[in-house]
Amino acid sequence: MDSRSELREFLTSRRARITPQQAGLPHYGGRRRVPGLRRDELANLAGVSVEYYTKLERGNAQGVSDSVLEALARALRLDDAERAHLFDLARASNTTARTRRRASQERVRPGIQHLLDAMPEVPAIVQNGRLDLLATNKLSRALFADLLDEASKSRSADGVPNFARYTFLDPRAHERYPSWTRTAGDIVALLRTEAGRSPDDRKLNELVGELTTRSTEFSAMWATHNVRWHTTGIKELHHPVAGDLTLAYEGLELSDPGQTLVTFTAEPASRSEQALTFLASWAALPDPAGRDQRVRAQPADGNA
Repeated sequence: MDSRSELREFLTSRRARITPQQAGLPHYGGRRRVPGLRRDELANLAGVSVEYYTKLERGNAQGVSDSVLEALARALRLDDAERAHLFDLARASNTTARTRRRASQERVRPGIQHLLDAMPEVPAIVQNGRLDLLATNKLSRALFADLLDEASKSRSADGVPNFARYTFLDPRAHERYPSWTRTAGDIVALLRTEAGRSPDDRKLNELVGELTTRSTEFSAMWATHNVRWHTTGIKELHHPVAGDLTLAYEGLELSDPGQTLVTFTAEPASRSEQALTFLASWAALPDPAGRDQRVRAQPADGNA
């Protein structure tokens, strides 16, 4: 990815979403030529010259100070993820300050796998910044069965399942994610964040190129330049065996570079907890025939 272009387009997109009224600037009426702030207005709010800001928005971050980036972040009302992304893009486009990030490890340590397996009642996975699925436990394999099966279009050339490929290229994803648009938007924002942190990641660049070419929905979402962190939130799923689940997820960064442990839990005494318990018992059955029999025995509404 062209880091200078990424910086230019991110700043332009953030500037376009802030109105003069939101920024506390006087409104004189009349029609404006730009949807958000003008360059001179943003420069004034950040306390820099128009020439200096224009240089930044053209992708030239040579010698830019942290204090200037902080001022821009405040003027643009960036959240924590966006602020970090701005700093990442500035460092990446500044050739004198650019340092290569430690490559993400794709092999999960045995101790981490043992930890996953020690949580039989909690779906738990390990993924990297590209959203490759690196490790699972039994319940998460049941929860994300579509992603892992042989019919899935989620696999990379080296056979690693990927949540982004599944979401945008596997037609079953629209049924599995009741709030597909929101889920897809979150995935694109996570990949955008990772692209800012790791602009030299060849596999990430290939993934983005593939999805941009093969999915118009991905391409449109990618152009928004939205970013976010994968720390906590709610995921809605429709499972063909367990029915509808609303699960809270927590993402914990591991000491291994680029790896995140993600767990999924249901609200106590909720229908989602019942469905998750049902899924755990189904996953524990020893053979496919037994599982098929258990599926036929489930309630008609598809929930445990």
